[in-house]
This record gives sequence, structure tokens and C-alpha cells, in this order.
Amino acid sequence: MNEAMRDFLRDHNIHEVECVIADMTGIARGKILPKDLFLGGGDMRLPKSVLLNTVNGEQPDNLPYVGATDPDMVCVPDPATIRVVPWASEAVALVIHDCQNFDGTPVELAPRAVLRRVLGLYAERGWKPVVAPEMEFYLVARNVDPHVPLVPPMGRSGLTELGRQSYSIDAVNDFDPFFLELSSFCKLHELGVETLIHEAGAGQMEINFAHGDALELADRVFLFKRAVRETALRHGIFATFMAKPMETEPGSAMHVHQSVVDAATGSNIFTQPDGGPSELFFHFIGGLQKYVPPALLMFAPHVNSYRRLSRFQSAPTNVRWGYDNRTCGIRIPNASPDNRRVENRVPGVDVNPYLAMAATLSCGYLGMVEGIYPAEPTADSAEHVHGDLPRNLEDAILRMRQCPALSNMLGELFVQAFCEVKELEFATFSRVISSWEREHLMLLV
Repeated sequence: MNEAMRDFLRDHNIHEVECVIADMTGIARGKILPKDLFLGGGDMRLPKSVLLNTVNGEQPDNLPYVGATDPDMVCVPDPATIRVVPWASEAVALVIHDCQNFDGTPVELAPRAVLRRVLGLYAERGWKPVVAPEMEFYLVARNVDPHVPLVPPMGRSGLTELGRQSYSIDAVNDFDPFFLELSSFCKLHELGVETLIHEAGAGQMEINFAHGDALELADRVFLFKRAVRETALRHGIFATFMAKPMETEPGSAMHVHQSVVDAATGSNIFTQPDGGPSELFFHFIGGLQKYVPPALLMFAPHVNSYRRLSRFQSAPTNVRWGYDNRTCGIRIPNASPDNRRVENRVPGVDVNPYLAMAATLSCGYLGMVEGIYPAEPTADSAEHVHGDLPRNLEDAILRMRQCPALSNMLGELFVQAFCEVKELEFATFSRVISSWEREHLMLLV
């Protein structure tokens, strides 16, 4: 047990410790241990198969991925992730764990291990990615009946937001009690949240994070989702990170700003000494253009994700790139040479942050290593371009299975298992008879 963790638990008078990992969906799994058991109980163990849960709690055939005996894995606490759980009624700490085999090697199925694998490939070349995610989400009225459509919640004014209020200060202020507590929780939880704005949809908000290390940012996004949901419950509303929660409102994205620095000097490898863009900058864009389509399953991992990726809905349906062009899937923001970066606008906010980070960095890495040049930048609207990406979950699964370069980056066993999980989710969804089918087919066909 790391001495710094012992000191943290003592200094904060901690009673219990939430020991968590992220499964493939990004759901927090693990155990809650009394402090003394956490300090003296040895290794925490969980079955490897817990990583293979679908979003609705099923599992595909485990045999090819964990073996016939459903063995345990060792969950090792990462001391850098320990923090207080601010919404708990008692003094509770949380620690994110890494999943290891009993010989100390990483469990290939673990999303955090997948991201570590990609970052290791960057490190071998002396590169270090820098990322900054932007997360959109909706506040909605409490809804306990899944057959009833979601609606915006009532604010302190007593009114429900109906029209769209992009960048409205007053619309944010209508939920001041919620955001004041969320801000306090984020500070105590050490999440590094920077900016809050009201997005285009009714009840849709956006939070921006300070740029930093990709693994640390993935941890913070993973924890942020839980913090938002917990805060919303305390205020009698729900918060949802569905990609498209309401039929008539825009979807929610997790845009990822990315650059790469030289690990030795800290200089941005996207910029030449004279301040101009480097060849690696263009190759990174070229890699995104080539590999985002087959990697889409990790940017749009659920059936609902593809409702967001539709034309004229403020979401990209292409992998065009352009300077300060929000109609492109790949946007280059206006920035100084030192801050030159690439924004991937394709991922939905329903992603597993570890896997989305791993996938987008893999695409850029492959572009730099393979020397891929991008197409010409798009200077006008790319709204009319809609054939670049898979159109549904089933197509995305097929495209990922057919891309050996991504399997080599992310791990072949992981890619196979991830596709199996998503195929099972799609099969389960396909059995559901929707209200549209009953309305239009029951008495008419």
C-alpha cells in the first residue's frame, strides 16, 4: 500500500474506500471497502468477465476472452487517482484501479489498459499526447417510465425551458443551485473543470476541461459523469449523457482537442521552428480521416449514438477537415503556433472516455507513422457530406472488425471482445418492438 494513500486516508478521516474500475461501457464497477480492510486486506480481486458486461447487464460467451474457468484478475490501486467523494454522507474516498493478471501483466480487456497501451506506443517515439475534452449533457425532469419521452426540467423560475438558449447566461442561472453544488463537488473531487456554457438544446449544457495528460483526463471524465448524475439527483432532476436523449433536440458530443508534444523538450510537434504547421500535423489529420470511420464504434458505441450523427443536427456526418469549420468532423481551431491542435468532433458524450481517447489518439498515431496526407481542407460548409461514416451500430462493428491496423494498436483480443459485446447489445435492441412500429404498422399493413 502506497504511503501517500495511507496519509490521505488518515488526513481526511476516511471511513470507506470505493475501489473502482471502468468496464467497456464506462460503468464504474468494483467494491466498497472499510478503510482498515482496504489498507490491510491484500489484493482486491474481481472476475475478468465483469469487463464484458453489456450496458443492459448481459455478457457474450466469455470462453475466448477469459477462459473456461472465469478466473479473477488483480485490481491494483493507482495512488494518483485517490480523492474524496464529496457527495457521500460520510468521509469516503475513491481510488481508480488498474486490472492486472497474476503475473503482473495488464488485462487486455480493461479500457484503462487499452489507453495505457496506446500512450506507450507514443512514448516509444518520444511523443506525449495532450488532450482537452468538451462534454455536453442534458438536464431533464425526473422520469421513471422509459416509455415516456424525456422533457427539460423546471428551473428556479418555476418554468420549463422550451426554446433553445445557446450561450444564454440566464438559462444557466435558472439552475444556479445545481451548478453551484456541482462546481463545489468538482473542486473537491479534483476534476479540473474550466468553463460552463448553455448549449443549443433545451436543458443542454457543456463543460470544458483544462488540457493535460490523456490518461488523467480520461479518469476525470469518467468521474465527472458520475458527479453530474449524483448532483442532479440531489436537486430532484436527472442528468443524462445519452448521445440523443430527445427527438427534437440536438445530440450531445464529447469533442476532443488533441496535440502532441516532444516528451524531452515539451515543444508541440505539430509546429515547425518557424511557427508553421509541421508534416506530422498534417499526417495526424490524415490518420483521423482514414481511421475514424473504422474506429467509429468507439466514438459511437450505442444504438442511440447514431441518432445524433444525422444531417443538419449540429453533429458531423463526415471526416472532412477545415480551419475553424464546425461543419467538419475534424476542426482546426484558431490558435497560436505553440497551441496548434486538432479537434475531433465525431465522438458522442456516451463514450467510454478511456476508449474514445485511445481510439482518437490511435487514428492520429497511425497517420503520423504511416505518413498519411489529408485531403484538401474544406473552406465552406460540409453539412451536405454524409457518406463518410458507418450509419448504424451494426455497420460500425463490421468496419472495426475489418481494420487490422486498429487491432494492432488497441489489442486484437480487446477489439474482438468489444465487438462481441456490441453485437450482443445490438441483438438485444433489435428484439424491442418500438412505439413507431405499433403506431404505423399494427392496423395498416
